[in-house]
Formats: sequence, C-alpha cells, structure tokens
Amino acid sequence: MNTPHDMRNLGMSILLLIVVGCTTTSHAPTDLPLRASSADGSEIHYGVRGKGDLTLVFIHCWTCNHAFWNRQVEYFERDYRVVWLDLAGHGESGSQRTQYTMRAFGEDVAAVVDAIGAERVILVGHSMGGPVAVEAAELLGDRVIGIVGVDTFYTDFEYPRDEAKIAEFVKPFENNFTGTSQYLVRSMFTAHADPETIDWVVSQFSGDRRDMGVSAMYEIFRWNADNVPAILQRNAARLRNINGAPTGKETAHDPSVTLIPQVGHFVAQAKPEAFNQALEHIIVDDLARH
Repeated sequence: MNTPHDMRNLGMSILLLIVVGCTTTSHAPTDLPLRASSADGSEIHYGVRGKGDLTLVFIHCWTCNHAFWNRQVEYFERDYRVVWLDLAGHGESGSQRTQYTMRAFGEDVAAVVDAIGAERVILVGHSMGGPVAVEAAELLGDRVIGIVGVDTFYTDFEYPRDEAKIAEFVKPFENNFTGTSQYLVRSMFTAHADPETIDWVVSQFSGDRRDMGVSAMYEIFRWNADNVPAILQRNAARLRNINGAPTGKETAHDPSVTLIPQVGHFVAQAKPEAFNQALEHIIVDDLARH
C-alpha cells in the first residue's frame, strides 16, 4: 500500500520528468513557423529543422512555396541544419513590393540566413530559385560555400533576350494567369511522372496571385538576359547544378551539371530519392570540403 510519503515522491518524480522533458524540447530543432523581415519590410515565413554547423537553405521556384522541398527537408535534417522559406508574395509570406526582382527575392533569403545566424551555408534553388540563390549569395558573401541550381542553369531552355520577346512570352499569363500556369506546369513533366505528383504540384501553384506571378516572370527573363553568363562565371567555384534529362539521352552542358534521367523540370518532386542522392553527393564529396 502506498503511503502519503510514497505518493509525494511519485508526484515529484513525475513533475521532474515533465520539467526535464519540456527543457529538452525547448532546445530541439523546430519547424514551427518563424518570421524574418526582408530589406523592404516584407515578412518572410520560414522554418528550421535539424542541426549542424552546415546549413542547407532550400529556395522554391516561381509561384511555388516551401512545401515543394518537403522530401528534401525530411531527408537532410538528419545530418544538417535545414531551412525552408516562402519568398515574398508566396506561400505564407507577406509582401511590401510591387516589383518582384531576383535581387529582392535574394534579400528575402539573406534576411532568413541573418536571422538564424548561419555562417556556413549551401543555397539550393529550383528554377527561379537559382537566380534568387545567386543574388542571395552575392549579398551573403563568404558565408555561402555553395550554390546548387536545380534545372535552372545550363538547361536546354532558351530565355527570351529582349523586351518584345519577353512581353510576347508573358502575355498569355497576363490574359489567363491560372489556366496558362497550370498548362505550363503540366507540360514540364515526362510521361514517366506519377499523375498524383503532377496534380499535387499543380495544386500548390499560386494561381490567384497574378500580379506577383507576372512581375516575377518578367524579372526572371530580364535577369537571365542581363546576367548570364557573367554571374555564372563569377560564381563558378561554388556553383553546382542538378538538371533533368527527360529522354535520358541528354548530355550535360557544363562539368558542374549532374543529370537525373527520365525526369522533367520538377526533378526533386518527381524523383526525390535520385535527387536527394545526387545532392548528398555534391555536398559530401564536393562543397562541404571547402
């Protein structure tokens, strides 16, 4: 039979376990939504998982959000501190801007890196996220030891290079933003892609944010017309690339490119295991050695 003294001891033991448990949890990595203020005051929504002296920052593409990197965050948090974010005007982030330049998006990323105090960073950017990563790297300087572009640099896509051709490309999006965006996204998968994955990716696009989407599209094209190949050459020592090879017969356009066969533009979403292995190889055997 338990005495009052025994019950008091039991109660103290339970209380101690609760206190210790709460203390331990408070220091654990969390992906609870956090906020950082970008250079123009836009509130940037981000989260942190894992721990380590090397931080991986995943940057989504045009009109997407941080959820596009879910499979990568889950995989890499075991060995690294991993950061996800929504660029201004995307996902849960706010926006104080009307012009969505790659430099302004780069400032969003830099604000998050500053907020978490990261000193050794690899930026991973898909599509539009590639130029954004480059702009962020130029702002962050030597803290960025690597940039990994995902189906963004050294691809077969020919960017329009003058304002008239840019306007011609963007016009269908201005006229029917949601429908044209969905058509574009579906066209970027191969016949091998899982239909459920395609539907999920389409569902995640910001089809109701026309002004942001149109502005960002203009700025992507202008950035590529004005900066490539000069910026690529300037960042060559720390830039690596993972690109899709839809037919499996493509050849890499640069030694920095790793090709994933039988996959289109959404490499990390359509073939997450192959992508994660390729990225891990780049990190462990290359960039992390710097």
